[in-house]
Amino acid sequence: MKNQLLTLLAIVFVLQISAQEKKSLSIDRVTKAPKIDGVLDDAAWQDAEIATDFIQFRPEMGVTLKEHQKTLVKMCYDDDAIYVSAYLKDKPEDIQKQITSRDNFGQSDFFLVVLNPNNDAQNDVEFFVFASGTQADAIATPGNGEDFGWSAVWDSAVKIVDDGWIVEMKLPYRTLRFSKDVETWGLQFHRRFRIDNTQYTWNAIDRTKGNIGLYHGELNGIKNIDPPVRLNLYPFTTTVFDNFDNPTYKIGLDVKYGLTENFTLDATLIPDFSQAAFDNLTLNLGPFEQTFGEQRQFFKEGVDLFNKGNLFFSRRVGSRPSRNLNLEENEEVVGEFPNEVKVLNAIKLSGRTKKGLGIGIFNAITEKTEVTVRKTEEFTNPDSNLTETIITNRREVVEPFTNYNIAVVDQLFNGNSSISLVNTNVTREGSGFRDANVTALVTDVSNKRNTYNIRADVKMSNRNLPGTENLETGFSSFFFIRKAHGKFRYSFDHSFSNENYNINDLGLNFRNNLNDFGIDASYTIFEPTEKLNNFSTGTFVNYRRLFKPSTFTGTNFGFWLNGQTKKLMWFGGNINFEPGKQFDFFEPRDFENKRFFVFKNIGNINGWIETNSNKTLSLNANLGTFHAFDSERDLFGYFLGVGPSILASDKLRFGYNFNYNNNKGSRGFANSSNNIEGEIVFGERDITTIENNLSGSYTFNPFHSVSLSLRHFWTKVVYDSRPYFLQEDGSLEIQPNTYEELGLDDSNVNFNTWNLDLNYTWQVGPGSFLTALYRNQLFESGTNVDDDFFRSLDNLFSQDMNHIFSLRLQYFIDYNQISNLFKRKNRAPNIGQGSVNKSNRAYYSI
Repeated sequence: MKNQLLTLLAIVFVLQISAQEKKSLSIDRVTKAPKIDGVLDDAAWQDAEIATDFIQFRPEMGVTLKEHQKTLVKMCYDDDAIYVSAYLKDKPEDIQKQITSRDNFGQSDFFLVVLNPNNDAQNDVEFFVFASGTQADAIATPGNGEDFGWSAVWDSAVKIVDDGWIVEMKLPYRTLRFSKDVETWGLQFHRRFRIDNTQYTWNAIDRTKGNIGLYHGELNGIKNIDPPVRLNLYPFTTTVFDNFDNPTYKIGLDVKYGLTENFTLDATLIPDFSQAAFDNLTLNLGPFEQTFGEQRQFFKEGVDLFNKGNLFFSRRVGSRPSRNLNLEENEEVVGEFPNEVKVLNAIKLSGRTKKGLGIGIFNAITEKTEVTVRKTEEFTNPDSNLTETIITNRREVVEPFTNYNIAVVDQLFNGNSSISLVNTNVTREGSGFRDANVTALVTDVSNKRNTYNIRADVKMSNRNLPGTENLETGFSSFFFIRKAHGKFRYSFDHSFSNENYNINDLGLNFRNNLNDFGIDASYTIFEPTEKLNNFSTGTFVNYRRLFKPSTFTGTNFGFWLNGQTKKLMWFGGNINFEPGKQFDFFEPRDFENKRFFVFKNIGNINGWIETNSNKTLSLNANLGTFHAFDSERDLFGYFLGVGPSILASDKLRFGYNFNYNNNKGSRGFANSSNNIEGEIVFGERDITTIENNLSGSYTFNPFHSVSLSLRHFWTKVVYDSRPYFLQEDGSLEIQPNTYEELGLDDSNVNFNTWNLDLNYTWQVGPGSFLTALYRNQLFESGTNVDDDFFRSLDNLFSQDMNHIFSLRLQYFIDYNQISNLFKRKNRAPNIGQGSVNKSNRAYYSI
């Protein structure tokens, strides 16, 4: 009886603790807004409720803040915005405050406000203020993580004081999507100490299960707020000098418009991507296309809904034309074949209702693109008996007027689950070009205790190919189930697609015709040990098959680990091994006949470290090797990288990265394989790669910065003198003759690229930027493999360098400011009132 009573009391105690875990904060309306200057002497703060008692969740859970680090947060609101003040106590010498550009964390402490107006635990808006005065913001969802491509315009100020630092923030309602009848919002505060890599929150977080949004506290008291007209205009002008020739000018406009309380329309009416960062080109020897991450701001921000199901690869919009020309021997394209298509305009409409229903529509239009084809014909004039040449030109459409569209419906439920329906569509004008459509049902479901999670996708693709009457229909599915709590976790997944599954008109899918299985297991410590802040290790096994014909293609297994020491040094490594014969159906490039290449017993191992980046000098390094345990071949390679970084001051940081890869005995498809009918030609090759990256930045203050990025990439591929023919059983048979004796082209490659970006950014006002960019670039690819690295570099710089200079001014206009300006003009003047916009002035206060 006594034991039962004790058990009952324990249960009651636990329930009481659980009930206390979700804190709440009441917020009051004020008649006079606080001045955003980092000085907490405003009347608005005097009687505001205090949020305090922050609790650590990383690296250790449950630790309270030390007395000299006490944190006091207050909030209030008016008809225009929500205001936040935070008194962040600390020893001044411990405060890390490297000055960086916007959205760049650097080595700085930060204070974070997380708001979830619909209190759905899954759609957060995050506002960061760093001890340096720099801002960052993001939208966050469990499925897509934090999207720092999203940017809002809001005010903040920081002041360093004798016992810590103070933050004040003004978060205008235009930065949020909310329904005025939702009075309880999700709320969380974070405080990060960079010196020891600890992070605390107002409401406690349990890292062992669930998504972070489930642990938000509550904000109560926001009433009778009419969301403002959310119309923001971003007019811009750009001037570009290419090789310092006559400049080109462009004037354009981006728009953000709140259609309703919760739905926003984003539009780029006259796009300008001239200052998008360059792509890191490499030599692509593989069977799949080379792809790059998105660099265009419009396509990077606010795309969380459109990424559902992984059907949207934004680089498809405006990419290389879809049509390849089949030219005769006496025909050629005049000039260079275009690498991209001009985007005429693009829009995004997205939002979520208070009941968790998300709706997203994306639409983009690209222009018709043509090239000139020149045909040269010779004939003998019977009258003069002389040979004459006739040159004719014609225009060929390589990409017609094209519309790209995505529609998404996503319903949230239980605070941790969702179900989505996604459709993508590409329509090209004219009968000679293909159209494409993909539909997907996507689910992500967790149980109420957040201990198990299931993800399942079903997708169907349809392509209307030119010259055919029937649709090419493909099917794909994915199933994933995992234990999502505790130190020991495990999962199982299955991926399937048939031969016709193809989403590459608007998505990205490297391969189809698969029937793959995977098992993963991991172990993680959530409480620091004597020497470690955190540590994780795991293992995995994958088993792969073709769907048609149903046949085994390969398997692999491995182990991994990563962690961080008490001295803030990160480390990790992994081992991967492919035992027995592996059947590669892609390297031969013969998908119609299902030809394959066999290799076996290849393994690799690598490790990496990253020292404490708070130090003046820090270092990241990696080292690895791979080998084929096969008596019939000698494959061995190794790779290494080293990257020192110097934090010279709170304003200046620069880093260098060097990567070297030496691959001996690699075997693969040779570029000349189409020159012998009926044979697929492979070659054994040695591949040497050297990559150098140099980057640096000097930030005068959060509004003025200069950055430099320089990259040189060199690869040399040297084939053995005698080629191999691929056999029906997937083996390779070496030929007695050289490539030249067989009439094959030289497959050797010497590949060189160089890029330099020098960028100056001035934030001339809230949301307004002046950016000056100087860029140069070089490219060379040939067969001069006798040249070493330095000779190849000399040859590269003997090429004509492409110089580009561009100047871009973007200005932020809030419709409400314009409206208020006209209202003020109709009022009597206020004697003694200055003409300076106080919120703008406060925005620059540090």
